[in-house]
Amino acid sequence: MVMYQNGTGARRLRELPGSEALRLLAGVPFGRIVFTRHALPAIRPVNHVVVDGAIVIRSSPGTILSSHVAPAEAVVAYEADELDGHERLGWSVIITGVARLVTEPGEAARLRAVLTPWVAGEMEQVIRIQPEIVTGFELVPAAVPA
Repeated sequence: MVMYQNGTGARRLRELPGSEALRLLAGVPFGRIVFTRHALPAIRPVNHVVVDGAIVIRSSPGTILSSHVAPAEAVVAYEADELDGHERLGWSVIITGVARLVTEPGEAARLRAVLTPWVAGEMEQVIRIQPEIVTGFELVPAAVPA
């Protein structure tokens, strides 16, 4: 157990069950995809939805995500959180899995219909990340039972 202390009281990290972590992830609209670029870690903020337990994002054709990461079925991480810096409470979820382009036209259209990109432009590529590892932690007051 990791403990933190500030003016509002001690805090501890509570590990989240996978189902709760996915539920929290589904409740926020954006996160960060982590992938490898030139053998180094790279991060992009993106908006997402969770559909059938998988993270779905959209990308423009020709971007590194739609041209190199997803077609290669690369292992990626996806992180989202909701933190209150004043109260020092919140949670963070990290998913590790394989990113794949959704190539079946009907499925791609269905997923495009449920995810509106925040970024202007042609965001026609649909990428699905199927979770292999789900980890999550919640920062809670130390007095809250485990």
